[in-house]
Amino acid sequence: MQARMKQPAMVLPEAMQALLALNKVTEKGIPARTLGLVHLRASQINGCGVCVDMHARQMTKQGETLERLMAVAAWRDTPYFTPAERAALALTEEVTRLADRPDPVSDEVWAEAAQHYDEPALAALLLGISLINVWNRLNAATRQIAGSFGR
Repeated sequence: MQARMKQPAMVLPEAMQALLALNKVTEKGIPARTLGLVHLRASQINGCGVCVDMHARQMTKQGETLERLMAVAAWRDTPYFTPAERAALALTEEVTRLADRPDPVSDEVWAEAAQHYDEPALAALLLGISLINVWNRLNAATRQIAGSFGR
């Protein structure tokens, strides 16, 4: 395997600085465990090997259990996630898959997320979901190699 080019945010350092700054803002708004789950789930959906690898490794280092990491793709069918985490994962899936339905984010999913997160936390969650989707798209388009970041 070989990447098509260097990771675009590394080619344009100002872009990297902006993306890292945005990430810092999202980290203040929602629990790190939740944000990690969001990043991992969106990366699974988008097929971003770099991000799946990196976020699973980071979460393990932060004390996340293997049981929960292995169940993220099937979160609806496992007992390992809190109601707030489930709401965040449902929102992640709908925001990541905008074109899959006429109403990209259903009122039901939005209402459930709003029950668990106030407006600033929802803003941080939406920005976090959007940001991981940016990273996924950059990595997938340029065929970045899993294991090359975050070790």
